[in-house]
Amino acid sequence: MKEYRHQDIERKWQQRWKEQETYRVTEDPSRPKCYVLDMFPYPSGAGLHVGHPLGYIASDIHARYMRHKGYNVLHPMGFDSFGLPAEQYAIQTGQHPAITTENNIARYKEQLGKLGFNYDWSREVRTSDPQYYRWTQWIFKQLYNAWYNKESNRAEHIDSLIEKFEQNGSYNVQAHLDADWWKSLPREEFPLFGEHFRGEFTATDWKSMSQKQRELLLMHYRLTYLADTMVNWCPALGTVLANDEVKDGLSERGGHPVVQKKMRQWSMRITAYAQRLLDGLESIDWSEHIKEMQRNWIGRSEGASIWFELDGHPDKLVVFTTRPDTIFGASFMVLAPEHELVAKITTDEFRGEVQKYVEQAALKTERDRQSDVKNVTGQFTGAHAVHPFTGDLIPVWIADYVLAGYGTGAIMAVPAGDQRDWDFAKKFDLPIPSIFEGVDLSEQACANKEVKLVNSGFLSGMTPEKGIRFSIEELEKRGIGQGKINYRLRDAVFSRQRYWGEPFPVYYKDDVPHLIANEKLPVELPEVDKYLPTESGEPPLARGKKEDWNVFEGDRMEYNTMPGWAGSSWYFLRYMDPHNQSTFADRAKIDYWKQVDLYIGGAEHATGHLLYSRFWTKFLYDLGHIGFDEPFKKMINQGMILGRSSYVFRMAGQVIHKNKNTPLNPNIKVPPLFICKSVVERTYVRDGDFSRYVDSESNSIQPIIRDVEKTASKIIEAEFPEFRGNEIGYLGVSGLFKAPVDISLVENDKLDLQRFKSWHPELENSLFITSKGNDVYCLPEIEKMSKSKFNVQTPDELVDQYGADTLRMYEMFLGPLEQSKPWDTKGINGVYNFLRKLWRLTHEKEGGLRISDEAPNKDELKALHKAIKKVSEDLERHAYNTVVSTLMICVNELTDLQCAKRDIIEPLTVLLSPYAPHFAEELWQDLGHTDSVTIQPWPKYNEEHLVENTFEYPVSFNGKTRFKVELPLDLDKTEVEKAVLADEQSAKYLEGKAPKKVIVVPGRIVNVVV
Repeated sequence: MKEYRHQDIERKWQQRWKEQETYRVTEDPSRPKCYVLDMFPYPSGAGLHVGHPLGYIASDIHARYMRHKGYNVLHPMGFDSFGLPAEQYAIQTGQHPAITTENNIARYKEQLGKLGFNYDWSREVRTSDPQYYRWTQWIFKQLYNAWYNKESNRAEHIDSLIEKFEQNGSYNVQAHLDADWWKSLPREEFPLFGEHFRGEFTATDWKSMSQKQRELLLMHYRLTYLADTMVNWCPALGTVLANDEVKDGLSERGGHPVVQKKMRQWSMRITAYAQRLLDGLESIDWSEHIKEMQRNWIGRSEGASIWFELDGHPDKLVVFTTRPDTIFGASFMVLAPEHELVAKITTDEFRGEVQKYVEQAALKTERDRQSDVKNVTGQFTGAHAVHPFTGDLIPVWIADYVLAGYGTGAIMAVPAGDQRDWDFAKKFDLPIPSIFEGVDLSEQACANKEVKLVNSGFLSGMTPEKGIRFSIEELEKRGIGQGKINYRLRDAVFSRQRYWGEPFPVYYKDDVPHLIANEKLPVELPEVDKYLPTESGEPPLARGKKEDWNVFEGDRMEYNTMPGWAGSSWYFLRYMDPHNQSTFADRAKIDYWKQVDLYIGGAEHATGHLLYSRFWTKFLYDLGHIGFDEPFKKMINQGMILGRSSYVFRMAGQVIHKNKNTPLNPNIKVPPLFICKSVVERTYVRDGDFSRYVDSESNSIQPIIRDVEKTASKIIEAEFPEFRGNEIGYLGVSGLFKAPVDISLVENDKLDLQRFKSWHPELENSLFITSKGNDVYCLPEIEKMSKSKFNVQTPDELVDQYGADTLRMYEMFLGPLEQSKPWDTKGINGVYNFLRKLWRLTHEKEGGLRISDEAPNKDELKALHKAIKKVSEDLERHAYNTVVSTLMICVNELTDLQCAKRDIIEPLTVLLSPYAPHFAEELWQDLGHTDSVTIQPWPKYNEEHLVENTFEYPVSFNGKTRFKVELPLDLDKTEVEKAVLADEQSAKYLEGKAPKKVIVVPGRIVNVVV
């Protein structure tokens, strides 16, 4: 038999696809298009593990399927190649990040190539390529030169705004602006604006301004702008981090502390698109989970702005509330610690305590402040606001549960209706006015939003619905507030203090930013001596001398770089025309490929990349560069393939004098001590829960620690003869904890002790408390694959052993694409054997092809068309796992039928092609074809072959089934009876007697009563 040699076959076809450019694609208006895309990866040095290709395999299958259906399929791949890991490596080693990145990309491409993906590599993009980020810089310039016109509800070129200013100043200009934006204008630069300036100016004012004044003013209108912003600053990394890069107050990369800090940063005015980003969710086919995450992140709420006078101060305190009807329940005000009024209104008596509190709050991220509901903290400022309806004085506090970036950074606290306000009032003994009918406020705030109001002046007796409407009308009538829609979404900080990122196309002259001309782009990264901030704290690019820059103008260049999401927000457009030197992508090509039809990637990007991509797409649409305003028509979020980790229990301790309980000899380094899971389990655990053992302070851990210490003392004495005779013991100083072990050292949970000792030098003299069989068993856990958990399985070894086709099919076979599932290779042999079975079915033992040109019978056609129907339906609904089982059933049925007929095998080969492309190409060639199987039309399902024309009747005698007989379904009862009685098997049970009765249920049963 011509053997199924997967290594030879896969190597052959990967080379041929490359040589013949099988997957190269061009625009073809005569054919319908399909754009299939994966979230492009960051190329890490570790390469791919088996979890990474899950989504890639699914998209590859869909792309191949759509190609078989006659679509012109765009399926590209590239690399999100800017990022912190390469930069951190550069800091440690001095190696340029470009070298690290290039090596990592080469590793990724090698691995991806072995998996047989149908990528058009001629369209590869890399965000770190100057010819790519040239256009990222160009898009930044478009954003800089644009403003958001709320009247037209779209972005427009800044020239249209300037034209309005020249004609009528700021009057009747409906621009998206920050509230009180004029307060941040440097008043020393605008002597023409008096102290009562509130943002309105005349055409004469505009024309009298200098160019610098105009630029400073326009900065507040531009869609990308410079401003002093509270940011997540990570001192250890020397950079600003986005909210989604911070977890529990630590940087996601490296776990370093993050603090709040005010810095001058570039920002993107994504808030201008808040409502459109919400509305657009209704037009795209994404999971409801992702849509809801974006809705919550954008956070639309309707309510009112209310202006509170401040006792003894000229400023007013502006708050936003969704429940203006509860204003009579406001008993105190709370400002965010960063609020600009804090320094102004704080009295001398409380200034020291307020400053201390502000400094403490700066150490917490906004996420921490929102999530920490247990610890109630705050500080009184000494100031009071004036209730706009009663005239009562209301104390003004600061507290970190109020955020400067949400609403106005100030709230009117209504403890009767808000639990955090209630907790705050209880903690600091502040009044809790009762404003809800029949509600007991002694234990908690009122959670019922439908209760009528009481003790609320003109609002008493009203339901919330009526009260909200009436209160807004009254606020507006009195000129002390107005109805307003508010969003939680904040403008996106766009500056990073890093080296390895897109340079800004910006230079400064007289400290005013200016743009580099298009013909001089790209502005490339300069060479620097180190990749660290300068001694004065400036970003690494400040190390570059004038001659190190390929473009240098003005007093200095911008030293910050763009964030990683800059390049990933538009990369799907560059794939359409990756080599264009005159524009980011030709409009005709954009109009042909349009949106991405299917996008596959992780749900973790919901409020980062996916939101920013939608923002940039809508912006480019507004300016007429593209003809659609949503980037990804349908998206599937693949689940994770989880690793099976192995943990061994470890005790960290020291040798002691038993009687003195002091170290015997501080210079003696005690070898690591590891304990078998079964010993721990036998000694103490009853419910199998080992999680408590990480807590060395817990009382529940003490019994096992004492038992382990006794055993350890004996082992130590046996290992160290010089201690014999001394009263020695072992003290578990750090308690018992779980240590991860490389899964390659573990088989069936048993640790290979000798290999474990040689794993790391410090483990060479390890000591073990073993099971009765002198073994050490590990604790298994299912969790995310991670290098730090030592549970990573690379695809390379599996491809070598079983082949890429087997791995592709097996990853799909594990379960639904969207679900996370544990990685287990126990079932991979089954998939491999399936391919070998099909190979044996189609090839002779002597080496030739076992294919017959004989016409297939109905059973063979039924097996094939049943598969065509099910596979097609499953692929249409992206149920990739069930396709594998359907193909297996089909091959089993054909094997039972010993069917290797051309009219069956050829369409089956096409069905298999999206999953096992190498196998299918080889079989297609063996069948005598010279063209590629990838371009063959998808088999058509014929219902006629599944229509049942006969039925196998179970025949019973006196109620007991004796045999079965297959008869045409169109026979009537009399004809069925005659056929059954005429069957030779009936004679045996009739024994020469005439039947008393024959019961026939057509299409079901026959019962003969003798």
